[in-house]
Amino acid sequence: MAHASTMKPFARGDIFIGSTLLNREDDDHAGDGRIIQYDSNLNEKGVLWTEGTTHLIGGLAFAPDGTLWAFDSNSYSVIRVSPEGRRLPQIHFADRAFSNINFAADGTIYLGEHLVGNTVRLRPGSKLGTTLSKMPGTDLFGHGHLLHFTQDGKLLKEYATPVHGGMTSFLGLTSAALRADGKTILYLSELSDGIRVYDLVNDRRLPDFLSYAPDSGQLAISIMYTSDGRLLHVRAKGREGFFLDELSEAGEVLRSYTLPGAGWASMGRSIEKDIVLMGNFFTGEFGKFNLASGEMVARAATGTQRSLAGLAQYGG
Repeated sequence: MAHASTMKPFARGDIFIGSTLLNREDDDHAGDGRIIQYDSNLNEKGVLWTEGTTHLIGGLAFAPDGTLWAFDSNSYSVIRVSPEGRRLPQIHFADRAFSNINFAADGTIYLGEHLVGNTVRLRPGSKLGTTLSKMPGTDLFGHGHLLHFTQDGKLLKEYATPVHGGMTSFLGLTSAALRADGKTILYLSELSDGIRVYDLVNDRRLPDFLSYAPDSGQLAISIMYTSDGRLLHVRAKGREGFFLDELSEAGEVLRSYTLPGAGWASMGRSIEKDIVLMGNFFTGEFGKFNLASGEMVARAATGTQRSLAGLAQYGG
């Protein structure tokens, strides 16, 4: 990878986007991995090229200590970047396709396994344009489990979280939101029929948090708690587009917003009041969505389509 990284020390309000440069003709999810740095006004500041990765860089999130975490699920890479803008030494957590992280109050972490099973189910006439890695010594892409680690890589527990698989059947635990008490976690498979709940204390699945009827045309995309504790969920509904819902802890829709077009799949916490960061996988656009007005109040683009797989803002 002949690229020079130009990432700067993090400044309060900086926004970071996972946007791999898709420059491999044989795989539409593969290429030179990168994390692009923008200031709070969405002006580009620098880029970190993630040597050793092969596919989409996503799942960006900041730890309480200001370390930026990100993932390449295909190469089993867990990426950590210090507030000085430098990549930290690699820790190999497991030969698992991790794609998302939640930080517990005690400093431990929960990693979600992006893939499940060994079957690909696509619409007739379509094809999968990427390669899915199989775990060494197995015929499986993954188990779709939630794994509990220390931040230095010690496995504490593996939870056998049942997952849906999504429309394609291979999407595992692709998005998760740890509740404030740390006792339960909400999670989903992208393109599935709803949101599930797992009891971390008693190691068991609880009744589903939210379910969509098969004939509703609705699909779960992602889930996240905002910095001030609001629960947000992105869903798609057929040709009607993508929607952002604010949910109660009982799974009721408190407010629903229509997003400006399809593809707005990624969410990121913002340090600004009433703002959530939104990223569009299809177009490579990202922006600030105002939960008070229901509008996208700022918008920019990475310039790469079908690549934006995560975003996060530095709180300082």
